[in-house]
Amino acid sequence: MELVYIECMFIRDYEPVGQHLHDNKVLVVYGPRRAGKTTLLHNFLSQTQLKYKLDSGDNIRTQQILSSQDFSQILAYAEGYELLAIDEAQNIPNIGIGLKIIVDQVPGIRVIVTGSSSFELAGQIGEPLTGRKHTLTLYPLAQSELLSSLNRFELQEKLSEYLIFGSYPEVVQAPNRNARIETLTEIANAYLLKDILAVDRVKSSRTLLDLLKLLAFQVGSEVSLNELAVQLGVDVRTVQRYLDLLEKAFVIVRLAGFSRNLRQEVTSKYKYYFLDNGIRNSIIAQFNGLDQRNDIGQLWENFIFMERLKHRTYSSLYANTYFWRTYDQQEIDLVEERDGGLFGYECKWSASKKVLPPKAWKATYEGAGFTVIHPQNYLDFIIP
Repeated sequence: MELVYIECMFIRDYEPVGQHLHDNKVLVVYGPRRAGKTTLLHNFLSQTQLKYKLDSGDNIRTQQILSSQDFSQILAYAEGYELLAIDEAQNIPNIGIGLKIIVDQVPGIRVIVTGSSSFELAGQIGEPLTGRKHTLTLYPLAQSELLSSLNRFELQEKLSEYLIFGSYPEVVQAPNRNARIETLTEIANAYLLKDILAVDRVKSSRTLLDLLKLLAFQVGSEVSLNELAVQLGVDVRTVQRYLDLLEKAFVIVRLAGFSRNLRQEVTSKYKYYFLDNGIRNSIIAQFNGLDQRNDIGQLWENFIFMERLKHRTYSSLYANTYFWRTYDQQEIDLVEERDGGLFGYECKWSASKKVLPPKAWKATYEGAGFTVIHPQNYLDFIIP
């Protein structure tokens, strides 16, 4: 088969991906469509000395074999290879059972699979591959990955582009503004929602898109499911289901409220961020420059939240994350609970005024950190 991929000038954090492969284990690379999983896989295969078979989950014959649970067929399929690589593996029914047969029965074999739909792939491989897999999540390009081709000064010079157009590989490498908009529109319309709309329980693509638009205008704010349900004309359970699907399909990320049982702290609501600023702006068809926008605070907060998430993921910086707010409107955008401590981070586009930690934060959580993240110091926060 011919592998179609976009050559990327940036070094991805997981490269060389072979360092994550182990005998008789499955390496699963998750991530949104068009984030670079196929390119990551191709780059590795072009350099490996292992004898490999490359296949696609779109291949009907491959679907038949690996979903058959027929030992003889499946083992014959993998015979003679040291490495099995399957792109878009979520399209293969019962893929987890087929892969379990291979890694259990073929001594020394290594397996790498990629998938864009986490709710399909995770559901199919989770239990069958317990103890037999390692999972990586690949996001659109992180600032740390862009640093492999640009220096810090250049990253800051291009900051407005990342806030408006995001960092999907194809978008970053597009030659001009119109090309970026065209690429983002294609990704948002033709790819990101493809997995969700294929689910039987999603009856209205219009409702789903309207929900995304409402979320796009509420980035950084607490979201009321009841209000969303009223605005969309559906019940709350439908809203909850759609939000869950959007999160599992790598479109949005949910953030819960933090509390240690203080009465005045808000914990019942969630905030939702978009995995990529460009997708968020594409949903509302808003690509104006920063000097023509009234949502720069939302763009900045979404950007910082996601870049920090990428940093934590790629650096194995384990933390529980929350927002913090009291009923009298004292708030902190992002709270990390890690290493036995609490660290609060407030996102501010303007660094002209000194921002002090909320009084209730200092009084309630003695010793907790507080840092303001602004355009002059953000790189130290999101690049290891």
